[in-house]
Amino acid sequence: MDVCLPEHGKEIKGSKLLERKHFRWAEQMDELPHVHRRKAVRRFLTQNAQSHRPSRRDFTAYGQACLLMADGIFALLQKHQAVLFASLIAKGCKPPPGHRFPHFLRKDHVFLQERFFYFLEREQAHGIMVMDQTEARNDLRFVRRLRDYYSRTQRGRERARWIVPEPLFVDSSMYPAIQAADLCIYCINWGYREEKWAYHGDVREEIRQRYVSRIDALQFRGKGQRGEQTFFTKGIVFVPDPFEPRT
Repeated sequence: MDVCLPEHGKEIKGSKLLERKHFRWAEQMDELPHVHRRKAVRRFLTQNAQSHRPSRRDFTAYGQACLLMADGIFALLQKHQAVLFASLIAKGCKPPPGHRFPHFLRKDHVFLQERFFYFLEREQAHGIMVMDQTEARNDLRFVRRLRDYYSRTQRGRERARWIVPEPLFVDSSMYPAIQAADLCIYCINWGYREEKWAYHGDVREEIRQRYVSRIDALQFRGKGQRGEQTFFTKGIVFVPDPFEPRT
C-alpha cells in the first residue's frame, strides 16, 4: 500500500514538499528502490508521530519521496495539458501613502484575468476561477473587487464573455488541483525569473535547476489584443506596481 499523506496530517504543499532540508536528506544516499523507499517513508512518519528519531536511511527516503512526488505532479500536469498562469509582485509590496483606490482590483490580479481570458478566447471555452479559501472577510473583499471589475469596467465586461465572474472558494486540503497550483506557485516564487524583469528576489538554486524548466513548459503562450494591436504574451508576469489603477 502506498503512503497517503493526509492520513498523517500532512498536506501536499510546495513549502512542505520542497523544504531545503528535504533536498539535503535526499542527497544523503543514492536513490532508494521504490519498495524500500516506501517502507522507509512509513517508518519515518510513524517514528515522527511517536516522537522517536528516524534513522538516516528513513530521512533519506522521505526527502527523496517528497522530491519525487513533486516531479510526479509536474509530470501529471504536463500529461493532461495543464496551462499555467501566475502574476508576481515584490515581497513586502504595500499600497502607497494616501492610496485612493482600495476598492479597485489590484493590477497583478487584472493581468491574471487578462491572460486567462486570452486562453479561453483562443480555446472558445468558458472558465471559472477556483481559489484556495482564506479568511471569509478577505475572500469577500476580493469577490467585491472582482465583481466591480467585471461589471463596472469596459475590459471587465468584455472578459466576462468567457470568464465566469464569480470565483469558487474551496478548502485546499480537499482539492488536489489547488495543491498542485500551490506547488507551481512555490517553484515560481523561488526559482522562476526573466531577464527583462526589474525584480531580483532570492532564488533557491536547487528549485531553479530541478523545476523551472517544468514551469516554463506549462506556462501559457499566446496572443492578446488591445484595440487594433496584437501582441505575444506569456502566462507568468511580474508587476512592479500592483496598486497602479488599470481597467
